[in-house]
Amino acid sequence: MSSVQYLREFIKERLTAVCEEIFSEVQKTIVQYEEEINRQHRLLDISRKPDRNSHIIDLQQQHVGEEEEGLDEQQVCNQERNSSLDQEDPEPPQIKEEQEELCSSQEGEQLGLKQETDTSADNTAASESQTETREKSLQCDTCGKTFQYKCLLTAHLTVHTGEKPFPCSKCGKKFSQRTRLKSHMRIHTGEKPYFCSTCEKRFIRKIQLKNHMRIHTGEKSYPCSTCGKEFSQKSALKSHVRVHTGEKHHFCSTCGESFIWNMQLIRHRRIHTGEKSYPCSTCGKEFSQKSALKSHVRVHTGEKHHCCSTCGESFIWSMQLIRHRRIHTDKQFHA
Repeated sequence: MSSVQYLREFIKERLTAVCEEIFSEVQKTIVQYEEEINRQHRLLDISRKPDRNSHIIDLQQQHVGEEEEGLDEQQVCNQERNSSLDQEDPEPPQIKEEQEELCSSQEGEQLGLKQETDTSADNTAASESQTETREKSLQCDTCGKTFQYKCLLTAHLTVHTGEKPFPCSKCGKKFSQRTRLKSHMRIHTGEKPYFCSTCEKRFIRKIQLKNHMRIHTGEKSYPCSTCGKEFSQKSALKSHVRVHTGEKHHFCSTCGESFIWNMQLIRHRRIHTGEKSYPCSTCGKEFSQKSALKSHVRVHTGEKHHCCSTCGESFIWSMQLIRHRRIHTDKQFHA
């Protein structure tokens, strides 16, 4: 790959990572705004309730007043009707019908006003009932946690049901949420959108980058409760605790020997397989253990790290020093 192509790919990956982070922040901001808007709506509904009640009372008082006026007018109609009967000339049938229609229309208006008042009160109660129903419908029946949107409640329910409706098309592994599947797919595609600004090492997930940054900052947030030693990674602390507990979870399937750490098991297996992955750059001799190669290199460099505390003679390997010390112990024994 030419330098121009490499630069193009590098810039493309950087821009993709930045865009994803910006989109994530924008999405969080939108959710916060929507929550604030819904909160304001609820406060507005609460503040409107007294106005609705006072409006209903006003309508009822108006209705009572109009009932009294209607009764007075009805009494006048009845009096006029009775007085007309006492007169010698009977009232024409047309006028009598108009008066009866006037009284009946007043009664109808009063009844309509009462029905309108009742309907307004019913609508208010129905609106409040719908709000309560909507809030209850967005509450998890198992743990009681509430959600603003139905999609969030649906995604949350998979925690309790164990449902994993999103399978990976490559390896078949299933996930409870689409975002987790999307993050998992990067393992197959090799995409690493999160990079360290210090050493430019790249990562699949954001949490991996966050943990990695502690190497540069020196932050060690995970102390051992037994010896107090601190670690920057939770996994490192978990592995360290086995030193105190003596747990050995890694077993050799050939000889059954167990080990605390997986790396110890990997090195041990080379004894059975005969694999020698560490060649000497000077003579080409190969070794199965890195420590064995390091010890061998001293033959070429002449380094002697093991000194006798009695005579000061130094040796390349510790085994040579052990054999040498017997000379001094034998002399002391014979003396």
